[in-house]
Amino acid sequence: MTSDLLTRVTEWRHHLHAHPELSSHEAETGAFISARLTEMGIEHETGIGGHGVVARLHRPGSNRSVGLRADIDALPIQETNSFAHASTNPGVMHACGHDGHTAALLGIAEALSRDEDWSGTIHLIFQPAEENGEGAKAMIADRLFERFPCERVFAWHNWPGLELGKIGVYDRPAMAVGGEWTVVLRGEAGHAAMPHDTRDPVTAAAHLIVALNSVVSRNVDPMETVALTCSTIHGGTASNQIPGEVTIKGTLRTFNPELRKAVIARMSAIIEGTAAAMGVEAIYDITTAGKVMADTPEESALSVKAAEAAGLKTTRDIRPVMGGDDFAFMVDQGRGGSYVMIGNGPVGPDGKLHESGYDFNDAVLGPAISFMTTVARMALKD
Repeated sequence: MTSDLLTRVTEWRHHLHAHPELSSHEAETGAFISARLTEMGIEHETGIGGHGVVARLHRPGSNRSVGLRADIDALPIQETNSFAHASTNPGVMHACGHDGHTAALLGIAEALSRDEDWSGTIHLIFQPAEENGEGAKAMIADRLFERFPCERVFAWHNWPGLELGKIGVYDRPAMAVGGEWTVVLRGEAGHAAMPHDTRDPVTAAAHLIVALNSVVSRNVDPMETVALTCSTIHGGTASNQIPGEVTIKGTLRTFNPELRKAVIARMSAIIEGTAAAMGVEAIYDITTAGKVMADTPEESALSVKAAEAAGLKTTRDIRPVMGGDDFAFMVDQGRGGSYVMIGNGPVGPDGKLHESGYDFNDAVLGPAISFMTTVARMALKD
């Protein structure tokens, strides 16, 4: 990879960071990707599963195929950074590094288009709507793999706290099944000085949050892994009024599907019981979004070989995380796949994923491009 390419990829990354778009709204991002691919002379199609883009590289001599995927969407977070490439879209930022993933895949496209040391077909998949868990399913429903056949697929994620450029490869499930839950508590509004004339959903919400936070500690085997989090609470507009309604939202992450059913049953019982005890009505919804992200064995082993061939450090000693990634749906389509972490370096202040002060480390771009180009070439030969 030339220094000129790395410079341009970095510029692309900064542009994307400054112009983030939420899941399913990535029209400008998709147009930017398309424009860069057009400049490279790489054939591609847009509007796949929403604002997705898929590019095709082909060299005669083989009927083998491989897919490389990057996510392109951002998060509804107000950025607090003040550098030149900070978000210009209020309330939206690339707090998970998808700007880096996208820019790197553009760099991978150019590097592979120049490289003549491979034959077959490489599909470069720029996927929308990863953060809401809908993008991969939408692309698959749009006949992604019928239109762009891939025998195996590969993806990566930057990982703060892992040594810069080090490749973390899983030999067990990498990411959990995600899902959101919402509870609306409806009572009877009234004057805050006359609580006896109301049915208070705020007090009910307080009891419910405490009770839900006991599920993992008191209803789950300590040897199992579950994350149950109350993330937002909204209700009321005046200090002297008890509102009529409070909404609580959160997330539930699990690896074990049977345990997930048991946790949902316990949550349901607690929600209904708390509402009855506090004299309010509860309307709730607990959804499942995603699948457990687990490498297939051959592709996991190939990722290790590719990292070593690219001269990068590797580790298998990397812990699973309770976050999710809908790349699991692409692997679940009956093809092999591997999802690796690439070290983003030490975690500084506000340096964790989904924080308002996070920024992707540009020094990761080189290792990411080297790894992904190598794994694509090896997948076509393997």
